[in-house]
Amino acid sequence: MTDDSSELTMIYVDLPNHWLHTGESLWVKPLGGDHYEIRNVPFCAYGLNWGDVVHAVAEAPERKPSVRSVVNWSGCRTLRLIFFEPYDKEAQGLKLAWVEGLGAWLERYDEAMICICVEPQGEYDEICDRLARLEADGVLEYETCEARSPGSFDDVAE
Repeated sequence: MTDDSSELTMIYVDLPNHWLHTGESLWVKPLGGDHYEIRNVPFCAYGLNWGDVVHAVAEAPERKPSVRSVVNWSGCRTLRLIFFEPYDKEAQGLKLAWVEGLGAWLERYDEAMICICVEPQGEYDEICDRLARLEADGVLEYETCEARSPGSFDDVAE
């Protein structure tokens, strides 16, 4: 979900240890100086969420600013899930129709991976409980997306 896309730009998060990508670009709203508000759900980064304000600096004029730290957390929390079966989008939507009623919304990465953004007032524990039941039934796998590695937005190095 984005606001007025004409106000948005992109920043970068380095993820050398991540299981899917070595980095991720995020849509952000510039706030002035080196501060940006994240305006999409991070699909790979840990410890970053929709609405967080980050400090990001470009290493060179031709490069996107790279996230250095979080200045202000939005209170949103991210869950990442991958469907095991090749469910079409409609079937996935039916399996997750309850999400919006618990104060959250979906953002799709591809045919199998979806992120859930849980608003600050959302029912995070209830959503995790329901996802755990779907995981136990072999429908999907999910993970929470809080920080994994101190001082980084990356996965833990193996």
